[in-house]
Amino acid sequence: MGGAHSREDIDLTSSDEEEDYDEDYDARSPISEPAASAGQRDDDLLRTATPASLEAIDAKLRSLDLKYQRQTAAKLYRHVGGASPSAHWVLDDRRATYAFVDKAGDDDDDASPRWFLEVGSGPRVSARVDSALQLKTNPAQRRADFAAGGSVWALRLPTDAEFRRFRVDYERCLFENTYGVEATDEGRKEVFGADFTAWARPDEADDAVWADAEESLTAPIAAPARDLLEEFEEEAGDGDSIQSLALGALDNSFLVGGAGIQVVRNFRHGLHGKGASVRISGGRGGIGSAYSTPKKALLMRGETNMLLMSPGEALHSNGVHHLDIETGKVVAEWRFEKDGTDIAMRAIANDSKGAQLEPSGSTFLGLDDNRLCRWDMRDARGRVQTIGSSSESPVLNWSQGHQFSRGTNFQCFASTGDGSIVVGSVDGKIRLYSKSSMRMAKTAFPGLGSPITHVDVTYDGKWILGTTDTYLILICTVFKDKDGKEKTGFSGRMGNRIAAPRLLKLTPLDSILAGTDNKFHGGQFSWVTENGKQEKHLVATVGKFSVIWNFQQVKDSNHECYRDQQGLKSCYCYKVVLKDESIVDSRFMHEKFATSDSPEAPLVVATPMKVSSFSIANRR
Repeated sequence: MGGAHSREDIDLTSSDEEEDYDEDYDARSPISEPAASAGQRDDDLLRTATPASLEAIDAKLRSLDLKYQRQTAAKLYRHVGGASPSAHWVLDDRRATYAFVDKAGDDDDDASPRWFLEVGSGPRVSARVDSALQLKTNPAQRRADFAAGGSVWALRLPTDAEFRRFRVDYERCLFENTYGVEATDEGRKEVFGADFTAWARPDEADDAVWADAEESLTAPIAAPARDLLEEFEEEAGDGDSIQSLALGALDNSFLVGGAGIQVVRNFRHGLHGKGASVRISGGRGGIGSAYSTPKKALLMRGETNMLLMSPGEALHSNGVHHLDIETGKVVAEWRFEKDGTDIAMRAIANDSKGAQLEPSGSTFLGLDDNRLCRWDMRDARGRVQTIGSSSESPVLNWSQGHQFSRGTNFQCFASTGDGSIVVGSVDGKIRLYSKSSMRMAKTAFPGLGSPITHVDVTYDGKWILGTTDTYLILICTVFKDKDGKEKTGFSGRMGNRIAAPRLLKLTPLDSILAGTDNKFHGGQFSWVTENGKQEKHLVATVGKFSVIWNFQQVKDSNHECYRDQQGLKSCYCYKVVLKDESIVDSRFMHEKFATSDSPEAPLVVATPMKVSSFSIANRR
């Protein structure tokens, strides 16, 4: 398990190369360019720049014909050695120029902006300005680190003014590439709307909502003094690779594979000791295909039953296999049907955070591109349907929901402790639905330009964690209504009382070290199913990494990661569990499995051929 502060954070000024200046160039001296006096006045502008004055600065730069084009000599470094003890930075170009270049229309008729960052001759580096750069700035060193072309680079600017100018240009290009409109007040209003000024101008946002949320938290439990990491491993049974996890809060958890389900026991130190193996070789013929590897396994009825969803090539499924865990048999293949017509679903989820523990539950949630609904295994009159007595598949009853006309592009969802629902979309929007209505969202957060591939929510509904390929987004749903009463965005319209979100990112070096499949997936809070309990950590998987953030640290507005940041605040302080192969899933066990000397339940990390359990209490 490793920390986030890697060798990429070494002060470049300490290297021999940095102190070896050319006789005719000194990075500490003023830049010699045509119209130097105008450039100096531009530097003075940037020293006092605020986000609200960026348009004025842009107009000034436009008049000087200097917008985004920099002929200033900076130093370009490249990181070599990966994660080895000998890893270090090497000076790649002592006098590298950089420019933000608009390549719109180079390859097609699309006139929308396509800004690229080009550095050095050739250029040495050319990369589209987007979140995949994982650009991280260090004002103290006048430095910007980023990942491009499979390497990690650091650009060190010669003056503070040039560094500030680089950040202004980068943020502007990023906005225009992401949203396709100019980074003006009008453009931001078009993207975020009038209620999301904190998202449009996070540097001017009030962090009072985050501070209020922090005050309600209990103080973190001090970590034990010992420094050993306990790890327990179980091999996948019968040579079957693990495809997903179904963690139980009672006696057992389940490893879902291509041919069946492997039962493992829950202990306070993690998952251990293989139990029965449920082999599933074929279907009952009802939903058109035999059993295939499930992409979703849903526990229900006191964790004695499981619904298995096996989407086809289009990532949709026409039904679910119903497994009786105690007998190890598929007792039914339910079909999704509405108004007499078969329909498909993209995902299924429990009615609420603790619904899998209810002994007699018969309902669960369903999601498709333009549908959000609740399915009931009872008929329309509430009577239990007879299953297993005929070759025909029983039909699930659409008991509640809405079929939207078009445009929602739903992709993932999750439920709170009281059954409220959060839905993530391809366009990056995150919508909140109350437990009583699926027709109209109470709150809809705008997208940040990246599809939401997974979403989770705390038991109390106060915090949402959205996963994108390159970052996680943490949103606070708490607000006070006109009477001063505290609510969440699930129960009332937040209006303009919405705090700016926070981003959780990898450093540029870690984004490369994570492996070729270096996209985030499956961001989760730790698991509680009781009012008054607080989630303590967040975890996500990316390539060979399982990445863990301290929840309270992320929420702390005074946290060191947030100092001198521009734009949305990003947290880089995390711990990493590194495996030898790509990780399938990473999830915390139920909080009941936390030990007396540990503030958190074990973390379970599954790779295709192995499941490991970690105690992270000693590695804050």
